[in-house]
Amino acid sequence: MLKAACNLPPRVQRRLFGPPPQVDGQTLAPDIQALLWIAARARSDSFTEGVGVEEARAHRLLEARIVAERPPLPMALVEEVEIPGPAGPIAARLYMPREQSDAPLPLVVYFHGGGWVIGDLETHDSPCRFLAANSGAQVLAVDYRLAPEHPFPAAVEDAFAAYVWATGYPDDPPLAVDWVAVGGDSAGANLAAVVCLLARDKGAPPPAMQLLIYPVTECSEELPSRRTFGDGFLLTRPDMDFFEDNYLPPGTDRSDPRVSVLQAEDLGGLPPAYLAVAGFDPLRDEGVAYAERLREAGVPVSLNLHPGLVHTFANLTAICPSARQAMLEACGALRMGLA
Repeated sequence: MLKAACNLPPRVQRRLFGPPPQVDGQTLAPDIQALLWIAARARSDSFTEGVGVEEARAHRLLEARIVAERPPLPMALVEEVEIPGPAGPIAARLYMPREQSDAPLPLVVYFHGGGWVIGDLETHDSPCRFLAANSGAQVLAVDYRLAPEHPFPAAVEDAFAAYVWATGYPDDPPLAVDWVAVGGDSAGANLAAVVCLLARDKGAPPPAMQLLIYPVTECSEELPSRRTFGDGFLLTRPDMDFFEDNYLPPGTDRSDPRVSVLQAEDLGGLPPAYLAVAGFDPLRDEGVAYAERLREAGVPVSLNLHPGLVHTFANLTAICPSARQAMLEACGALRMGLA
């Protein structure tokens, strides 16, 4: 039903689901308006309102399965991988879109979203397949430790360990790749950005590029979009409070660059970045601000603001044409950055 509604002609969508709202000079995409209209009648407006962590995780997995591609996009190889981590093995999943030729495929080490609290390899199986199929790169999805069982900096430690393992530093890459990028969505994009900082500061090989999809970059100050789009657009302001409060124990310095990369004093020397930001997203302004800070530091940056989209569009490629187009553009950026 979702797919049918989201693929109707825009004029029919407007007639059935009402005119898309206009906020802050932006107009919501008609297919996203259809999705929100249906979602509002099937669930609360929040990932987390009135539920505990385990229930929020179960809800997130159910929703991911509802909107996933059916059948799943075929891969030449999908392999479960175990990565040595600072607190024990880290589960991961490798997606290879086609058989390797003499020249090995580049690799994207990918960190899923979910506020560092929910999400896993299953919730992001569909977007990882999409990235691999349309970018031509291998994707290594990392199942880093989640809060509140494993609060900050556990996720950061696992993310950096997974990246270092993939590069083979200081030995040989275990996956026989020449180019390794990092990427992620939301909290996962936060981890990808932090990995770039750590690689620079710890002397590890720099990623070839960073793919940041609606990243969390600022937890110490509230930028305006967290209020403007804090209700009614899938991710809410209370959701972000829930995630951050579970991830960051009392006493944590929220301006620590490993939490709020926007607060890093020096962003020079980081790898080229592609940022995809949704217009109707509480995280919009901090994504835009991070792109501007990177550019000021001399880092090559491409910022793509999708004014009609909402948070989580990376998971909506199977049902929403506008989300699919945005993710195809991200895949094109990966192809160029890893060529």
